[in-house]
Amino acid sequence: MKKPLIFITNDDSVYAKGIQSLIECLRPLGDILVVAPDNPRSAQSSALTVASPLRLTKIEEKDGLQIYRCNGTPADCVKLAMSQVVIQKPDLLVSGINHGTNASISIMYSGTMGAALEGCIAGIPSFGISLCDYNPRADFMQSMQYAYIIAKNILKKGLPKGVCLNVNVP
Repeated sequence: MKKPLIFITNDDSVYAKGIQSLIECLRPLGDILVVAPDNPRSAQSSALTVASPLRLTKIEEKDGLQIYRCNGTPADCVKLAMSQVVIQKPDLLVSGINHGTNASISIMYSGTMGAALEGCIAGIPSFGISLCDYNPRADFMQSMQYAYIIAKNILKKGLPKGVCLNVNVP
């Protein structure tokens, strides 16, 4: 039986603790493709890079896991992955785990949610997940548990067309 393809991205960078935690907790659910910014790109919303070349660099590949860094925004990462990397449409897109909340009006500016919305526009069941803690040593364990449960449910039941989720873990 073919494993689901789970696309992971964020706005905190491919090297952030939150995305590493997300990779760890979602690996049991399927094959993982990561395309994320090479540096933090918070508050980029759905911005696209138009004035400079985008670069995509593979930084890791092993069984069921491919990781790329991109010099663009979170939305660039989604668009570039969909046009240059994926062979099949991902079964799920997860953006995060963001280090800090994405609630209320901040979702309008959030790169985390910009990437999730870009996945939704592409017809991929998508959600963004954020930990409401800005401490550099924040514990992502509870966020990982919720990400796993939500991802498992979406893979099993899907989401309505045009709907993505914004999850904030206290």
